[in-house]
Amino acid sequence: MSSQPSKSIRGDAPFAYEGLERVIHEKARLGILASLVSHGEGLAFSDLKQLCALTDGNLNRHLQVLQDAGLVDVRKDTAGKRPQTRCQLTTEGRRRFVEYIGVLEQIVGDALSARHTEAASKRYGQGLSPA
Repeated sequence: MSSQPSKSIRGDAPFAYEGLERVIHEKARLGILASLVSHGEGLAFSDLKQLCALTDGNLNRHLQVLQDAGLVDVRKDTAGKRPQTRCQLTTEGRRRFVEYIGVLEQIVGDALSARHTEAASKRYGQGLSPA
């Protein structure tokens, strides 16, 4: 799956942004994935909870959704005598997150282009552009 929609999709519906996955797009899950992508070795549950400002229950629920989607691996280990839960992006999760970021970059590019076009039309009048 490419991060750029095909020309026919972009031509017919240039602002459909098919690559925005609902499972990733939710604010807390986006934060979880951003945290994990920047920590390749994974994160302890408690660290991830702090980084994303989530409660135990919220983080558990969002991790379950991400795990069910194949984006995150959650392992129960022991650190010394204490049990520890570690979370890490799967290879598939990393790939899909990078593609998702590519779509966000396209959205930003489209918005900037529209802003520049609007600013130019205000300067030069409707339908006119600088030579």
